Amino acid sequence: MRHTLPLAPQFYVTAPQPCPYLEGRMERKLFTALQGDAAEKLNDALSKQGFRRSQNVLYRPSCTECSACMSARIAVADFTPTKSQKRTRRRNAMLERRATSPWATDEQFDLFRTYLEDRHAEGGMADMDVFEFAAMIEETPIRSRVVEYTNRDTGNLTAVCLTDVLDDGLSMVYSFYEPGLQQQSLGTYMILDHIEIAREAGLPYVYLGYWVPGSPKMGYKAKFAGLEVYAAGAWQKMVDPRAYSAEKHPLSTDPIAEQVANISLPDLTPRRR
Repeated sequence: MRHTLPLAPQFYVTAPQPCPYLEGRMERKLFTALQGDAAEKLNDALSKQGFRRSQNVLYRPSCTECSACMSARIAVADFTPTKSQKRTRRRNAMLERRATSPWATDEQFDLFRTYLEDRHAEGGMADMDVFEFAAMIEETPIRSRVVEYTNRDTGNLTAVCLTDVLDDGLSMVYSFYEPGLQQQSLGTYMILDHIEIAREAGLPYVYLGYWVPGSPKMGYKAKFAGLEVYAAGAWQKMVDPRAYSAEKHPLSTDPIAEQVANISLPDLTPRRR
């Protein structure tokens, strides 16, 4: 007997766990599996509605009494670099970019471990081994690339970004870099370079993940001109980061059933051959 996956994706909610961005809060996520022939269409559609990809899962924050986390993207046409960002580009002029298929290497893993131990030693990924790292890089049902940045003078791998190619932009799924080169602002540089990649490819957006008001580790995202955030079911241009609040409110999050009902799904009917 032949079995097929249901056309309509099924949505689930994770159990609450400590929030990595705001101290003393609990996070919860709404998620669905990303699989089948229509995976790319589903990823494109849900990315435009604030979802992010992690391997074969699409997720979006759905926390009780808190809606601080907002998906963020840069409108490429509206971006103009600041003087500081121009200096960051010049400081990294020795880096060479190479985009490859999503395949994990030992060199990537060594840099990943160095980055985690310095920046996120207590984070949820701190215990990730080489096999889990390979899964993070390689388990993708959509069009993904690993963008590597190598120092042309030393030959050292300096920074890496796992990047998805959407129908309307680039999504920076996860990035890591040499933490000892703090003065080079490598995280900022990779975003600047992805803006250039998107511009060259004629793609209008660069998706950055989530921006959280009140979270110091997320503050750098608000420094990019052309930033938009997904709030109250729509993308809106960020004018002043101080206008957004991380305050809790019992009505800040709709019931799960309403959230799912308001998700706009693409036509996932398989094409006839």
